[in-house]
Amino acid sequence: MNINPKKNPNTPIIPLPYRHAATMELFKDKTDTEIWSAFDAGDEMAFNYIYRIHAASLFGFGSQISKDQGMVQDCIQNLFIGLRRKRGSLSEVKSIKAYLFKCLQRDLIRELNKKGGPTYNAEIMEGDSFHIEVSFETKLIQQEQEGEQMAKIQVALNQLTVRQRQAVLLLYEEGMSYKEIAEVMDLNEVKSARKIIYRALDSLRNLLKK
Repeated sequence: MNINPKKNPNTPIIPLPYRHAATMELFKDKTDTEIWSAFDAGDEMAFNYIYRIHAASLFGFGSQISKDQGMVQDCIQNLFIGLRRKRGSLSEVKSIKAYLFKCLQRDLIRELNKKGGPTYNAEIMEGDSFHIEVSFETKLIQQEQEGEQMAKIQVALNQLTVRQRQAVLLLYEEGMSYKEIAEVMDLNEVKSARKIIYRALDSLRNLLKK
């Protein structure tokens, strides 16, 4: 089977298992810029590496935007197919994860709007978008909590605005820098991401005092 993207850009995105170990070893010490440049130059192993590293987290992130898992999977598949088609003309990328998250969010918003639902944007996302699970909360408070206190934390986290929840998830769950968060959330300045996180954590502290 020919998987050359220039000849067959619609090939299903299924990295070959026998290449996994060699691929991981080849790119483990390279920067995102170097990996992206290799991918843009036509390196199939670079493509496989990007897919393997980011596909699962893309699905988790996309599922916070749309509960339609089929839609999320289709958007991820189409995202990578589209990137393959554009190889040789891609812009420089410093954070692959942030770039992919931003692209997936854009594509999902477009699909949601096509389905005739309410216009989806950063200010009027569904109230349960970017739900923070209890298992994640321990990373925020850095200690074990049980019973009523854990329930109180869950309630407090989900009283944050959708934007605050999104920023907190990107910071703690995805390990993104403030610069990457600003890119994903389409913020003009890094300090805007810092401000959202600061206000979110301040709100959490105040809510937990009640």
